[in-house]
Amino acid sequence: MKKPNEFPQQKQPQPGKEYKMNPEPEIIRKEYQGSSKLKNKICLITGGDSGIGRSVAVHFAREGADIAIVYLSESKDAKETKRLVEKEGRKCLLIKKYLKSPSNCKDCINKCITAYGKLNILVNNAAMQFPKDCIENISKAQLEKTFQTNIYPYFYMVKAALEHLQPGDAIINSGSVTAYRGSSHLVDYASTKGAITSFTRSLSAQLARKKIRVNGVAPGPIWTPLIPASFDDVSDFGQDTPMGRAGQPSEVGPAYVFLACEDSSYITGQFIHVNGGEIIGS
Repeated sequence: MKKPNEFPQQKQPQPGKEYKMNPEPEIIRKEYQGSSKLKNKICLITGGDSGIGRSVAVHFAREGADIAIVYLSESKDAKETKRLVEKEGRKCLLIKKYLKSPSNCKDCINKCITAYGKLNILVNNAAMQFPKDCIENISKAQLEKTFQTNIYPYFYMVKAALEHLQPGDAIINSGSVTAYRGSSHLVDYASTKGAITSFTRSLSAQLARKKIRVNGVAPGPIWTPLIPASFDDVSDFGQDTPMGRAGQPSEVGPAYVFLACEDSSYITGQFIHVNGGEIIGS
């Protein structure tokens, strides 16, 4: 797929639907060759119906994993992800759930265990953002919803998953470039992503003795449903990166494969920055 420098003007309501995007994101490169890096592994992905989550699901499936994806309401997108995973010859469990409470998160883990009998890789990925240029315009309700969606479930999912994870298993958290450089129009969102960075580093130190690795991926501007659902103008989205364009989910998914498989066995507490060349502090 040609990586566009600019996008047609479009707008969607939150949380966004991938099948309505123009152009639709590239999920996996046709020439991507799986090599059984995740053979017989079981992976649960929150926000796995579209965007980066869908890309992770399909990459993991091509590497031999069976998948469970948790999604909020986008059933058509979720069914398409299931189709793409099954096209790779793997299973895909769909779990429709709002991850706002510990009980909902525990139920997701239990459904995965019931279906597959185990869990090897947890990918915390679900997120929302609501741009506001002034902090005065961030309401108490928005602030609470952003934190309840973007960081609280990371705690809840990990707590529910830990009794099932074994030495050699992995947790991967989706962060953001905004955690490292900030964002003047996404103050609350960037704050949650900063919390995810600290959560990842702290949890990795705690779980190292159990030989469970905890890492993250910090994407830059990636063409996903969150973008037309968040911004009024997407025509120049990603053009301010050194590479001069937005990234595709297909360019992010392989970073998750690396952190999930044995190739990264001596890596924990780290983030891979997939951001089009922006140099940021660690």
